[in-house]
Amino acid sequence: MTGVLLIQIGTPDAPTTPALRRYLRQFLGDPRVIESAFVRRIIVPFVVLPRRPAQSAAKYRRIWDPQTGSPLLHFTRRQAELLQQALPGVTVRFGMQVGNPPVGNVVHALIQDAVDRLIVVPMYPQYSATTTAAACDALFAALRLERRLPALRIVSPYFEHPAYLGAMETVIRESLSGLAREPEHFVLSFHGLPKAYAERGDPYPSHCQQTAHALATRLDWPADRWTMSYQSRFGRDAWLEPATDDVLAKLAARGVRRVFVATPGFTADCLETIDEIGHESAELFRQAGGELLHRCPCLNDHPEWIRALEAIVREEGASWI
Repeated sequence: MTGVLLIQIGTPDAPTTPALRRYLRQFLGDPRVIESAFVRRIIVPFVVLPRRPAQSAAKYRRIWDPQTGSPLLHFTRRQAELLQQALPGVTVRFGMQVGNPPVGNVVHALIQDAVDRLIVVPMYPQYSATTTAAACDALFAALRLERRLPALRIVSPYFEHPAYLGAMETVIRESLSGLAREPEHFVLSFHGLPKAYAERGDPYPSHCQQTAHALATRLDWPADRWTMSYQSRFGRDAWLEPATDDVLAKLAARGVRRVFVATPGFTADCLETIDEIGHESAELFRQAGGELLHRCPCLNDHPEWIRALEAIVREEGASWI
């Protein structure tokens, strides 16, 4: 039997300080995410964890839905459900690297259900050791505990896959069509990465650039009306530039009043898209002199993205599906 496993980064179980402490301890303890052993063993437990969980919990409360809870969990579950409908002959499940449901539990359940061929989809279009490789680490750690291992295929980074780009283009065009006035500038914001990681060989910046240029071409954006940037800086190390908030502040300073921000590196809405861009960056843009920041939703459960996921999985699963 063939199975499909979607792997996402994860989310806290609740928008509370204890839940965020558990989540951040696991997330920031991953050597893929924070390579410095000193930071993981000293700074995180003694500087970050005493105060950051309460701050993060307050932000999560702003995006937590009373019915569906975490947006990332909700949309990842929906993606798995809809992909299951598109692939009735296989078993589709999702697992989280951090939090619940853990990748290990899901892998075990798939094997118990007689899955002997497994297609794994890291839910990150652009490869980074901090995301895609970390997802594979969680997968391989789970497989080490199993006696009977399935045949394995892992979907390659799909940062320039036509189906992914087509889904992104559709979501962006639909979001733009609902605006009363056309934005003056477009920003494609990707999650940031320490510069040192890229200097050591992480291809993430190149993948982001290729995605951004492909989307701008598809959308016919003039070169002087769009900018690619990186968000979510953490700690004191130098991160990839330009930073999204710096870009927004400079745009406002030169008289741009309406901006449109899309986040092509995120396949599901989460804290970094809904709150960081939609709340914090929007407020920064207004304070700098701008008027309106329109945040484009992520791919989420859009039918075009589900079709793209199906196409990507079918390609990887040739002769299996």
